[in-house]
Amino acid sequence: MAQGRKRFLVAYDIRDPKRLRKVHKTMVGYGWSMQYSVFICDLDAMELIAMKTELGEIIHHAEDSIAMIDIGDPSQRGRDCFQFMGVSIPLPTSGPVIL
Repeated sequence: MAQGRKRFLVAYDIRDPKRLRKVHKTMVGYGWSMQYSVFICDLDAMELIAMKTELGEIIHHAEDSIAMIDIGDPSQRGRDCFQFMGVSIPLPTSGPVIL
């Protein structure tokens, strides 16, 4: 795993179906889909800026919401802080999935 990467939990609420599809398509390029509007992304500082820039150009800032939660190093707290009820979803084990 490259130095300087942090694991982010990204969740979004997009009001317009067209923008929702664009945000989802963008997020697929940055991380792993945990649920439809929840992603796990292992990003360095530049990738985080690029993701925020792309998303910022898609969303309507007065209607939509995107939460980006820094949960730490992917190999430490970024893995250990997840708890599941019901079906346990396997977390990504490798580095970034940027397309």
